Amino acid sequence: MTTTVHAYAVREAGGRLEPTEFELGALGTTEVDVDVLNCGICYSDVSMIDNDWGFSPYPMIPGHEIVGTVRTVGEHVTHLCVGDVVGIGWHSSYCMSCDQCMTGDHNMCATAQSTFIGRAGGYADIVRADAAAAFKLPANVEPATAGPLMCGGITVFTPFSQLGISPTASVGVIGIGGLGHLAVKFARAWGCEVTAFTSTEAKMAEAHELGAHHVFNSRDPEAIAGAADSFDLLISTVNAPLDWDPLLATLRRRGRLHVLGAVPEPLTFPMQSLMMTQRSVGSSPAGRPSDITKMLDFAGRHDIQPVIETFSFDQINEAVDHVRDGKARYRVVLEH
Repeated sequence: MTTTVHAYAVREAGGRLEPTEFELGALGTTEVDVDVLNCGICYSDVSMIDNDWGFSPYPMIPGHEIVGTVRTVGEHVTHLCVGDVVGIGWHSSYCMSCDQCMTGDHNMCATAQSTFIGRAGGYADIVRADAAAAFKLPANVEPATAGPLMCGGITVFTPFSQLGISPTASVGVIGIGGLGHLAVKFARAWGCEVTAFTSTEAKMAEAHELGAHHVFNSRDPEAIAGAADSFDLLISTVNAPLDWDPLLATLRRRGRLHVLGAVPEPLTFPMQSLMMTQRSVGSSPAGRPSDITKMLDFAGRHDIQPVIETFSFDQINEAVDHVRDGKARYRVVLEH
C-alpha cells in the first residue's frame, strides 16, 4: 500500500519551491507517518535551499521544525499512538547501535539521518520518521508555536542542560533573532541574570520584554568593555564573524563562549586569554533525545513559546524570502 505525499520542492540552488507529489512505500516497523500541522522555517533550511554549505542535494523538500499528528505507526512502535501530537526536529532517525546512540548522544550518531537531507522533509502534508525521533508534545505545549522549539529551541537549551549552568549564573546572549530570543527566554526561566547583545535599536526594548535584565548595543566597544569579567556563559547565536577578543574578555574565570551560529569562516582566539583564565570556547549540535524531552517539559512548565509569524503553505516562497532577508520576528511557521 502506498501513500501520496503533497509537498514543495526546490530543484536548483536558490530556486523557488514548487508543488510536487510522490509516493511513500511500505511503513517500516519502527517508523511513523505524521500528518503535518505546521513546519517552521529555520535559516538552515534557507542555507540548504541556497546551497550555502556546498552539499545540498536537488531536488530537495526542506523542513525540519515539524509538528503534526501521528497517522500510522509501525508494528514495533509502542510509545506513540495514532492521533498523538508530535514534534520532529533536525534528525529523523538514528542507528541505535553506535557508541553515541548507546550512551544517549544520538544527535552525534555518525549515521543519523537528517529529516530532509537525502529524504523528504516537512514542507509537505505528510512526513515519515523513525519513532525514536518523534517526540510527543506535553499537553501544556502549544502545537501552533512548537515547531521552532524542535530546532531553535533545543539548540539554545542544550548548553543549559549539558554544561551544568547554575540558576545563579550570569548569561550573555549575542544576537536577538530566531535563536537568540529563545536563548533569552530559556536563560531567564532557568533563573539566570540575562544580558542581551543586539545591534538593532528596535530589538533593544523587545529584548527586555523577552526577559533580558540588561541590554547592550553589540556595536558599542565601550559597552562591551564595561562588561568585562561578567558572564559565566556567553551564547553567540549569529552566523557572522565577530570581534571575538573583547567578547572573550566579558567572560569570568572559567567562563565559556558557546557558539551556536553557523559562522562560515574559521574562528580565531588569543591563546593567552584562554589559558590564563581557563576560559573555553565550544559549540553543540541540536540536542540529544533526552534533552529534547526535557526541553519540551521545561518550555511547557514555564510557558516558553517562540515568537512567530505565520504563513500558509501556498505562501511558501514569500515566507522563505522573509527569512532570507532577515525580516522574521522571530521565527516563521508554515501552516496548512
